[in-house]
Amino acid sequence: QVELVESGGGLVQAGGSLRLSCTASGTIGSINAMGWYRQAPGKQRDLVATITSVTSGSSTNYADSVNGRFTISRDNAKNTVYLQMNGLKPEDTAVYYCNLERRWFGRRITDWGQGTQVTVSS
Repeated sequence: QVELVESGGGLVQAGGSLRLSCTASGTIGSINAMGWYRQAPGKQRDLVATITSVTSGSSTNYADSVNGRFTISRDNAKNTVYLQMNGLKPEDTAVYYCNLERRWFGRRITDWGQGTQVTVSS
């Protein structure tokens, strides 16, 4: 059983900043990647940013819409991933979900957090 606990969402004015955190706990196995996705009302869940494991070079990937404004990072010792969001825009308003891609006895498993609301006012 793996649990992802997110924090850091909230209400902010356009141009402001927020920092999201997500900590994974439980019997994780080996982590391939961690990341953030978001879902606005009436829309599909979209990738925001991902970061691979240290053994894969800790490479990052960003959605075009957030590239240059958001930064993803990891604390491997704490199994925690962060998303620093600067220059927030009203269109960034969504529920943000933490994502964990891992392996357990050769099986690829995907886990999701419960989501944290980010609201950006104009």
